[in-house]
Amino acid sequence: QIGLYLFKFETLDEIKVIFLFHIIGMVLELYKTNPAVASWSYPEPAIFKLYTVPLYSGFMYAAVGSYLSQAWKHLKVEVANFPSYRLSVALCALIYLNFFTNHFLPDMRYLLIPIIFIFFWQARVYFTVTKERRMRLPIAFMLIAFFIWIAENISTYLGAWKYPDQVHQWSVVSTGKISSWFLLVILSFIIVASLKHFKKTHRL
Repeated sequence: QIGLYLFKFETLDEIKVIFLFHIIGMVLELYKTNPAVASWSYPEPAIFKLYTVPLYSGFMYAAVGSYLSQAWKHLKVEVANFPSYRLSVALCALIYLNFFTNHFLPDMRYLLIPIIFIFFWQARVYFTVTKERRMRLPIAFMLIAFFIWIAENISTYLGAWKYPDQVHQWSVVSTGKISSWFLLVILSFIIVASLKHFKKTHRL
C-alpha cells in the first residue's frame, strides 16, 4: 500500500477509502466467524490473526473498494440521475445492518433488493473502455457481484476460507451468495460515490 502511494498508483483519498473498507470488512468477518454464528471459517492456523479472522480477509473487502476507486478513475466513470445521496447512505446503513441481524431476525435482503432496483433504476453509469458506454446502475451491481462470486469459488477451492458445506469436501459456492455480494457491492459503491460527491461539492 505504501508502494502504491509512493509510486502514485493510488492517492491519499483512495487509501482512506481502502482503509475504511478494511475496517468494515474486519468487523463483519469477526461477527460472521464467531463460533456462535459460524457462517464460514478459516480453519488453518495463522500468524497475523485477530481472534478467528486472519488479517488478509479485511484486505479482500478493501480490494473491492480499491477496484471501485480505480475503475472510477481509469474508466472515467460518471453517474447520471443518481438518487438522493442522503437516502442512499441510509440504504447503505440498512444493508450493512442486515448482514448482522439476519441471524436472529428475518433476512431483509429479499425486501432490500427490489427496493434497490426501484431506487436506482433511473440511474445510469457511463464508462469508457475504447469508447463511452452506459449501463443501468443495478445491472452494473449484478455483474460485479457475479464476477466476485466466481473469484469466491476460486478462493474457497484453494482454501482461502471455507463455508460449512465445504469443510470436508469442496463444492461450488451457493448462487445465493451472489445476492450477498450484490448488497456488498452496493454498500461499497455508495460509500465511494458519496465520498466523491462530498469532495466535489465541498471543493474550495
